[in-house]
Amino acid sequence: MENNKQGDSWRMFRIMGEFAEGFESMGAIDAPAITIFGSARTSPADKHYKDAVILAEKVADAGWAVITGGGPGIMEAANKGAYEAGGLSAGLNVDLPHEQESNPYLNYALHFKYFFVRKVMLVKYSRGFICMPGGFGSMDELFEALTLVQTNRIAPFPIVLYGSAFWGGLVEWMRDAMLSHGNIDAADLDAFVVLDDPDEVITYLKKNMLPI
Repeated sequence: MENNKQGDSWRMFRIMGEFAEGFESMGAIDAPAITIFGSARTSPADKHYKDAVILAEKVADAGWAVITGGGPGIMEAANKGAYEAGGLSAGLNVDLPHEQESNPYLNYALHFKYFFVRKVMLVKYSRGFICMPGGFGSMDELFEALTLVQTNRIAPFPIVLYGSAFWGGLVEWMRDAMLSHGNIDAADLDAFVVLDDPDEVITYLKKNMLPI
């Protein structure tokens, strides 16, 4: 038991070190940033991968940095779009049992051991969020952002769910289950928008992005 307690004490210093490194590195990004969430399992042949490339190109063209989880799939697509458009492309990877590698389209690359430290960095240094189709990790990141907005822990930055065919069922369930049972307010559903066109996404971000 004593050894476990000692291990927890040293783990605290590792966590503090990750926060310090993250704050220092991400604080050097001098452009407004958009975080793009999405599945690591999406192949380059997938429509959502191609859309993520286009979206990130347009984000970079607007003068914004792109932040992702730094891995393959949608993350790679978003970093690729920003990188090849000459924009700032940041990837915040996390150590996983299957050793997820960073994609090659990064100007900034950070590695984290702890998911919660990584999530802080993905949110803290962003002025808006684009949520592409994804799995459990993407849902976790989406609802983290929504919860922080709902509880006023962060400013009401724009949140875009890209792809109505993918997100429509979840949004309908939020209305039919969460809202109808009183677990959320109707205003909470205004914290995000569902869009299908990259140009509409950029227009929405420009209109709703808050000043620094």
